Amino acid sequence: MYYLVGTTGHPNYGDELIAAVWLRHLAEAAPDAEVWLDCPHPGTAAVMLSHLHPNVQFTDTFWRLCREAPDDGPWQVARWVRRAIGDLGMAPRWGLGRELAARAEVVHIIGGGYINGLWPRHYGLLAAAVGAVERSGGRAVMTGQGLWPVPEHGAQLLRDLAAHFALVDVRDEPSAQVLGDVTTVTATGDDVLFGLGPHLYRPPHEPLREVVLCLQSDLLSMPRPALASFVSAALRSWGVTPEQVAVVEGIPGVDRAVFDLLEPELPGARFHPFLEVWRHGLPAGPGQTWISTRFHLHLLAAAAGASGVAVSVNPDYYAVKHRSLIRRGSRWTLSDATDVPERPAAGGFDHDVLEAARREKRSLAAAIYGR
Repeated sequence: MYYLVGTTGHPNYGDELIAAVWLRHLAEAAPDAEVWLDCPHPGTAAVMLSHLHPNVQFTDTFWRLCREAPDDGPWQVARWVRRAIGDLGMAPRWGLGRELAARAEVVHIIGGGYINGLWPRHYGLLAAAVGAVERSGGRAVMTGQGLWPVPEHGAQLLRDLAAHFALVDVRDEPSAQVLGDVTTVTATGDDVLFGLGPHLYRPPHEPLREVVLCLQSDLLSMPRPALASFVSAALRSWGVTPEQVAVVEGIPGVDRAVFDLLEPELPGARFHPFLEVWRHGLPAGPGQTWISTRFHLHLLAAAAGASGVAVSVNPDYYAVKHRSLIRRGSRWTLSDATDVPERPAAGGFDHDVLEAARREKRSLAAAIYGR
């Protein structure tokens, strides 16, 4: 039995894509296997993802244990959760879920940026994986992890937990550095690189807008009006008219709020809600210019050949994420939303860069699942 753990079902476009990548792979590599996805919103995740593997089911045991821990500190949460995996007297309501996880051949913490100092309780997810495989005799693995920023006094805890994992893979340099030499660490990038393909995009014949915006309103280190002002100034500086603009939503509602401020000045802009993007694909392609605060929209648009500006709305978190893509070969401009840059026209990723990333991810998948 394969037990995947991810932050799925919120929904968040990038997090859903990561889960979809691994479920599609397991549908090919292990179609008869029993697969579970442990995530914070299993109902929504099931509606969105259950068609991707014939035997996938959804639960939230590890996430509930992290929330049940009586203290917020990462060390305290990790200690409590690891004990609770083996002690049915602790949090007895989730006893059946813990027994299920303790049967896993592989506990796989799938990629994303959800185990770090922004959400210190999520260190309990690593502890739960360690506790489960200690009982099952299986393997704990993690892939495509964004572990930065690390909470105060959290680096050693992270190293201690990672030492119990059979495979450790991260998506950025700071995440690799914090693990030190405690174990062999690969840095193959974000897990979505494994699943890039035409199925993620609009059909080639569909017309696309010249400029696309994806502007979040969560986790901002600046006021929303400041972000709106930067984008408005950029569009004006670049000579962009409203009918050239599209807006993409990465998290429903959350990515509408800043556009609401801009909408009176963009009466001809086209809004693509999350559900439309999920069902029909991302409106991205060569020749476009994007302005995106979202990491996965940067990744997908750059992979389609679009030029863009990646806006870091949180220097401790998003700057690291966007910079990891630029170091990997995205030609996007990184901005802190102060001065308006020249309109970029260099494109996104080279095809050879994406192929090399896929090969690395295929090798990683084979090490975990045998193919």
